Amino acid sequence: MPATIDHLIICSPYDEPGRHWRYERESRAFSMEDGRRPAGFVVATPGSKSFDDPGVFRELPLVNRIRPRVKAWREAGYPGVTGTTLRLLQHWRDPESWEARRFFFCQLEAVETLIWLAEAPAGERQGIEVPGDGGAFPRLCAKMATGSGKTLVMAMVIAWQILNRVANPQDGRFSKHVLVVAPGLTVKKRLAVLEPAHPGSYYDFFDMVPSALRERLRQGRVLVRNWHVLNWESDEQLSRKRGVDKRGAKSDAAYVRDVLGELASVSGLLVINDEAHHAWRVPQGSRVRGVAKAEVEQATRWIGGLDRIHRSRGLLGCYDFSATPFAPSGRESSEEALFDWVVSDFSLNDAIESGLVKTPRVVVRDDGVPDVRTYRSKLYHIYHWVREVYVFDGVVRKYRPDFLIRLDDGTMLVLEVKGQDSPQNQAKRAALDEWTQAVTGHGGFGRWTWAVSRTPSDLMDLIHAAARRPGGAR
Repeated sequence: MPATIDHLIICSPYDEPGRHWRYERESRAFSMEDGRRPAGFVVATPGSKSFDDPGVFRELPLVNRIRPRVKAWREAGYPGVTGTTLRLLQHWRDPESWEARRFFFCQLEAVETLIWLAEAPAGERQGIEVPGDGGAFPRLCAKMATGSGKTLVMAMVIAWQILNRVANPQDGRFSKHVLVVAPGLTVKKRLAVLEPAHPGSYYDFFDMVPSALRERLRQGRVLVRNWHVLNWESDEQLSRKRGVDKRGAKSDAAYVRDVLGELASVSGLLVINDEAHHAWRVPQGSRVRGVAKAEVEQATRWIGGLDRIHRSRGLLGCYDFSATPFAPSGRESSEEALFDWVVSDFSLNDAIESGLVKTPRVVVRDDGVPDVRTYRSKLYHIYHWVREVYVFDGVVRKYRPDFLIRLDDGTMLVLEVKGQDSPQNQAKRAALDEWTQAVTGHGGFGRWTWAVSRTPSDLMDLIHAAARRPGGAR
C-alpha cells in the first residue's frame, strides 16, 4: 500500500461516493477501497503528543443507520411525502436542468435526510431516535464540509418548509416563518440570498423552485439575524451594573419583540443556525475549561436566546449546519464531543475526494528572480493587482486566483476552480476578464488568459484550450 496518494479526487461530486481512500493507522499507508466511507470523525490518540499522530477514527452510528434508509427511500420514489415535497425533489433532480445548474450529491442527501425524518412513513423510521441537546425544542444537524455548499441546502430547506405550509396551513410539520441565525455580520450579509424577495436570492439564481410556485414562496418570511441580537442580561447581571437605571431584565415577551420585530407574534417559528458549532449548552453541573470565555459567552447567549423565544412563542424546531459541530463535553478539561443530533455527514475527506474543495498542497518556492533592491518576487506586482480586482455588492473584494499556470508558450493562465456559480463569482469573472485583457493589451507582461474548471475531469481540456485560444478563456 502506498504511503502517499498521487490523486485525491476519485469520485464525482454529483453521485454518491463509490470508493474512498482508507488510512491504515498501524502501517500509516493508504489503500483505495470500494464503497462509501463510513460517517465519522478523527480524534487525537489519547496521550499522544506527536505532531504526526494519525488519530483514532470514531464512527457515527446514527448517521450510518440513516444513510441506507434514505437511499432506499429515494430509490423507491420518496414514498409518504406531500405532493409539494415530491415536486421539489423531482425539480432538484431533473436531468433537463443539469445544463444550467446541477446540485451536488451531498447537498441533495442533506436535505433529503431532513425531509425523510419529517415525512417518510413511520415504519421506515422505526428504531431511529435522534437525541436532543437537553433543551425544550428539537434540533437536527447536517454536518457538511466547508465549501460543499450548505447555504444552498439552507435555501432548499426553507423552500420545502414554506411551500408546504402555504399549501396546507394546518400541517404542523412545517412553518412559513424562518429565523436564520448567523455567526457574524459578514456571514449575515452573505445569507441575505435566503430571503425570497432579495434581488439575488438563491431560489431564483439556482432555479430552486418551479416557476409556478415562486409566488407561493413569497408568502413566507425569512428573517436573517446576527447572533448578537439574541444577547440578553439576567437580573443578577443587571444588579452588578453601576448607574441609576434599576429596571430589571426584560420579560420573554419584550425580548422576543426586540429580536423578531414584526414576527414577534408568530408561533411555530423554524430556526436555522449557520455555523451551529457556536450554539451549544454548557453541560449541567460541569465547568468548561480550556475554552475561551468569549466562546462560552457566545454559545450561552445564542442558545439561551432561542430558549427565550421558545418559551414565549414556541419554536417548531431547529436545523443546524456546520462543518465542525463539536462542543465541550464537560467530561474532561478540554474534551470535545460531536453534537448527538447529527443526522447526515459529508466530511472534509469526502469533499476532497469528490473535488468539492481545494486539495491541500505542499508549498513550493516562487522561483522568479527577485528585485535586488526590494527583494520582492519578480511577480510581486501581479499579487497586488490580482488581489484587489473586483467589486461586488458595492464593496471592494480582495481576490487571489486559485492557480497561476505558465503554459509552454509563455502564456499565463489564471485558473479558478468552482463547483457552482453565484452572483459573486460572476462579478469576479467579469473583472478578471477585463483585467487579463488589459494586462495582455499592455504588452509588457506577456499574454494572459483565464478559465474556470467546474469538474476535475475538464481540467486538462481547459489548459489545452487556453494554449490554443488567442483571447480570454470562458
